[in-house]
Amino acid sequence: MSSHPIDRRVLLSTAPNFRDLGGIAVAGGIVRPGALYRSATLAKLGGDDVDTVAGLDIRTVYDLRTAAERDGAPDNLPDSVRMLWLDVLADNAQNAAATGLLMTDPVTYAESIGGGRGIAQMEEANRNFVSLPSALDAYRAFYTDLIDVKRTGAALFHCTTGKDRTGWAATSFLLLLGADEADVRADYLQTNTDLTPMTEPILEFVSSKGVDAGLIRPLLGVRDSYFDAALDEMHTHFGTVEDYALNGLKLSESQLVALRERFTAVR
Repeated sequence: MSSHPIDRRVLLSTAPNFRDLGGIAVAGGIVRPGALYRSATLAKLGGDDVDTVAGLDIRTVYDLRTAAERDGAPDNLPDSVRMLWLDVLADNAQNAAATGLLMTDPVTYAESIGGGRGIAQMEEANRNFVSLPSALDAYRAFYTDLIDVKRTGAALFHCTTGKDRTGWAATSFLLLLGADEADVRADYLQTNTDLTPMTEPILEFVSSKGVDAGLIRPLLGVRDSYFDAALDEMHTHFGTVEDYALNGLKLSESQLVALRERFTAVR
């Protein structure tokens, strides 16, 4: 049973897959509520959702998307929000989860991912989030900024769908704070439920074009095998999550202490 039964979701009609990492059990307590959020793109944020997000006191947003993704759909945020662009896939942009081909030519797209190729591509992408040089640079910058004493207010990180690059950011963060792997996996898989408002219209569209939605669905969500691929890459190249932080991201022991102190609250 999950040790974080509270509902951490922030239900927005214009920005799905938005939730607080606060409340998940970690070493010494829980993740501090209201300190760090994850989401999908904020490009369509509007209406009452703008006020809801403003009420969360989010003052820093980390955008993990590629240049093409960001330029094509910039976040809709107040000028007062500090934005940091951290291109995880700069060294391998074609591996970005978002692809225009799905919506422009779903039949050709389906042909390219048949026979398990699409799932294998997603597993490889998740490995890249761990060991690609640009990914290491991006996640190092993410962590060093999170603990910057000059940074105030809450923070949020996202990519396009908030499931892959965002998923690794959340996974590594929670593991570094000492969360149980089962709880980290549960948060990771929660995306499949929280992304439904975004994915169902896409699946309906591809079905209308004669494409089997069951072939596309695994690529619009997350799977245990994606999570496992990232962890396997971490163990293979670095060892423990602490080794990943110290030797991969080049963080120091004191920086890890600062991360845990800043984001851990006594239960």
